[in-house]
Amino acid sequence: MEIVPSTEQSVRKSRFKRRQNDNLSGLLYTSPFFILFAIFGLYPALYTIYVSFHKWSLLGDKEYVGFRNYRLLLTQDPLFWRSIRNTFIIWFESVPLQLLLATLMAVLLNQAFLKWKGVFRFLIFLPNITSLVAISLIFANVFSVKYGLVNYLLDSIGLNRIDWVVTPWATQFAVSMLILWRYLGFHMIIQLAGLQSIPNDLYESATIDGASKTQQFFRITLPMLMPTLLFSLIIATTGGLQIFTEPYSFMTSLVGTGAAVNGGSSNQVLTVVMYLYKTAFTDRSFGYSSAIANLLFLLIMLFSLFNTFVVRKLRD
Repeated sequence: MEIVPSTEQSVRKSRFKRRQNDNLSGLLYTSPFFILFAIFGLYPALYTIYVSFHKWSLLGDKEYVGFRNYRLLLTQDPLFWRSIRNTFIIWFESVPLQLLLATLMAVLLNQAFLKWKGVFRFLIFLPNITSLVAISLIFANVFSVKYGLVNYLLDSIGLNRIDWVVTPWATQFAVSMLILWRYLGFHMIIQLAGLQSIPNDLYESATIDGASKTQQFFRITLPMLMPTLLFSLIIATTGGLQIFTEPYSFMTSLVGTGAAVNGGSSNQVLTVVMYLYKTAFTDRSFGYSSAIANLLFLLIMLFSLFNTFVVRKLRD
């Protein structure tokens, strides 16, 4: 029996209305996220771009200065370039070793023969959920000049003590170790999840073909783990280029708040975000600090794209 055209048109209209209702329902369910993102994410970002073209001390009126803030940052502000250098030094000292150790520990804790795996995973992840103030106090005692554990060990083997407060490379190394210790468990859990998603059939087939454990690691585990490693690398890059709390809390525990704002006596751990905070809330130059924020955002984007490119080339 043929369907009359009017009936066919009504069926099409009902399907079209049903699709519209489904689309509207989806928009309504997801609208709270987009509304909150627009209010607390998109609007502040756009307003920061707007403020960066002005001279503003928060209390007075804004004075439009064009690209002067950016020009001063890039050409006449050595402290800004010092903060970028410090940020990259701390990143390079902490993140690559952190991801390497996290991957190796995840592989070890994924072995079937290991007992009490849940306990070890919890203990390694514990620093990530511990108060940063407590962690900073612990590391301040470990790297204390007079009574620190590290200097005590150096004394015991006949080496000279290190001034972890004044020596630039030493302070940067101490902050890097704090960051490494705190986020090691976080990245280990991510790599462990990636390892557990790899099918066991691949390892069984490789074992039958005579592949050793080392060959399986480099030919199966690492290639299959590349997407997870890329995710960890992007997270570590985004967080590593925005470090503020770790060096600030560490220096506050060692020398007090005054020197902590400046990143130490010689600005040795003054990161980009710390410099942003200093220009905004100490120097009251919100237009200048907004320009720093925008340049930092651009730097993070470029570095993340570079990391993605390198990891994909290695995976290929």
